[in-house]
Amino acid sequence: MERRDRVRRRLRRLLLSVRGRATVTTTAVAALILTLVFVLLMLLARDWAQNRVARKTERTTERIAFSITSGKNRGDLTTRPDEAPMVQVVSPDGRVQAANAAIAGRPALARADFAAGVLLVDAKTCPSFLDQCVWVAGLRLRTSPWGPNVMVMTATPLPDLLNVWVLPLGIALLLSAFLALIAWWTWHTIGRALVPVDQLRAELADVGARGLDQRVAVPRTAGEIQTLAETVNATLTRLEEASNRERRFVSDASHDLRNPIAGLQMRLEVVLDEPDDYPWKPVVRNALADAQRLNDIVSDLLELSRLDARAPQPVEPVDLAGLVRRELSRYAGRVPVDSRLEPGVVVTADKVRLSRVLGNLLHNAERHAESRIRVTVARDGGDAVLEVLDDGSGIPDEFRERVFERFSRLPESRARDPHGTGLGLPIAREIAEIYGGTLRLAGSPRGARFVLRLPLT
Repeated sequence: MERRDRVRRRLRRLLLSVRGRATVTTTAVAALILTLVFVLLMLLARDWAQNRVARKTERTTERIAFSITSGKNRGDLTTRPDEAPMVQVVSPDGRVQAANAAIAGRPALARADFAAGVLLVDAKTCPSFLDQCVWVAGLRLRTSPWGPNVMVMTATPLPDLLNVWVLPLGIALLLSAFLALIAWWTWHTIGRALVPVDQLRAELADVGARGLDQRVAVPRTAGEIQTLAETVNATLTRLEEASNRERRFVSDASHDLRNPIAGLQMRLEVVLDEPDDYPWKPVVRNALADAQRLNDIVSDLLELSRLDARAPQPVEPVDLAGLVRRELSRYAGRVPVDSRLEPGVVVTADKVRLSRVLGNLLHNAERHAESRIRVTVARDGGDAVLEVLDDGSGIPDEFRERVFERFSRLPESRARDPHGTGLGLPIAREIAEIYGGTLRLAGSPRGARFVLRLPLT
């Protein structure tokens, strides 16, 4: 019982597999087609046999009738081996006047309306006194040894293909063998076609066990399997990069969170250990600063999480120059800001997120500027361009992409602002990319020049 269940489960798995389903479908379609072919062949064989019998019967009738009318035959109804075996001579009133030995003593083969002057009989008939159907051919003779207007009729039994089992059985066996060949060939061909897929599955399972740095072999077949393997490798590369980014993110976030937490804990412990009259306000202010830094880091982490998840935000047409003008009116930094804003530069985005991008760029510029920051808004073809330029020492070329990595802070940034999170520029780039734009660090004779591009509405 258990063995039968195992066999049943295995057959079920095979039938549910792609290979099994394709084989069953192909075999079923082929069986339907071959059944139609079988029926068509049987019909063709029946018609061929019937036409052959009809021609033989007609030739026999013509020979006997001609020999009687020409005077060569004076009543001999003997047939040759290759002719119709049964011969009758029927009078106009339907009585049999003569017959050969094969049908002696039997009624007329055909019930033709002789009185109406029927001259020719050529049809299939199934008389009750015979065990099978026959093809009857008859000609009326004006004169004969049996009197005028008699009809000479010959008959040949029709082969019953349903009873002649050799032909249907042979055709059925041939078509069954052909159907089995189709099923085997489909199973074999699909199995060979799926060998690279099985190898790919095994390699993917090995990747899951050994790590995301593994890659699958790409077959040089220039087909779908090669494209699939290349897509799998590209997906594994993105997964590895995402995993590495997540690992670095967790590590850097843990490190950056640990410092303010440790400082906050230490200050609170110091205050608790001091006497009641200890001046605690400076310590609490420092603790509040640490708590504020923790809040900034958590806020940035939450914003990055929403950006990574592509959380939907309401979008609207935003006049970029008007947004920059409003943000600059609220800016109260140590470095003055010059602006050159072209009106009518409208983009489709979330106003709050664009304000955050500008705020992050301004805070970064203020951190490095010596005496001035310049902000420009203009259109360039189909893009809106926002630039923030400071007159600081600038960023070396080899660090232009590193500044957009999460928690990445250059030594100068740490020296100028030890409490920064290192998430401002990564957040700004993520927001730009969400709305179909880019944020990059462009070349500049002096200072750092950040260029934001967004599609115009």
